[in-house]
Amino acid sequence: MSEENRGPEPSQGSGPRQDAEPRRRMADRLTRAVERPRKETDRLARALERPRKENDRPRREVVTSPRTMAARYPRYPVTREIDEQTRLGEVYMGSLIRTQFRLALFVCTVLGCVVGGLPMLFLLVPELREVRLLGIPLPWVVLAGLIYPAFVIGAWLYVRQAERNERHFAELVDRAR
Repeated sequence: MSEENRGPEPSQGSGPRQDAEPRRRMADRLTRAVERPRKETDRLARALERPRKENDRPRREVVTSPRTMAARYPRYPVTREIDEQTRLGEVYMGSLIRTQFRLALFVCTVLGCVVGGLPMLFLLVPELREVRLLGIPLPWVVLAGLIYPAFVIGAWLYVRQAERNERHFAELVDRAR
């Protein structure tokens, strides 16, 4: 064996007993490190081989945190944001108001076109002015008899759609909680 491959030589004054003690401790540590995983593997293998009973459930373990009093981020409901008139509450209310305003403009525009368009129709088509139903001129029948039901139907559709918008807004607010 060459000089390079040889380990350090024991000191002159040390006996074989002093040199063997650290080696024995190191060998014990290595043996324990190797045996520990074997024991765990053997225990798991025995558990898998054992027939499982119906009422044999795995043991439940409770995991707790040492920080039980940890600070949590406070969450405020959106209704509180709306009630306190914060910026977020203003955004939510603004969206509802804009939606309802758009609906009102649409319904008013449609009814305005119908009501304003009928006189234009009678003006542009003079033959319709001469038509009579039960002795009453057609423009009077249309303006007196058909406009009011159109207003009622328009109002009914407006209320129905406005309530749908409010339900949608309430669902949006509930989801944001």
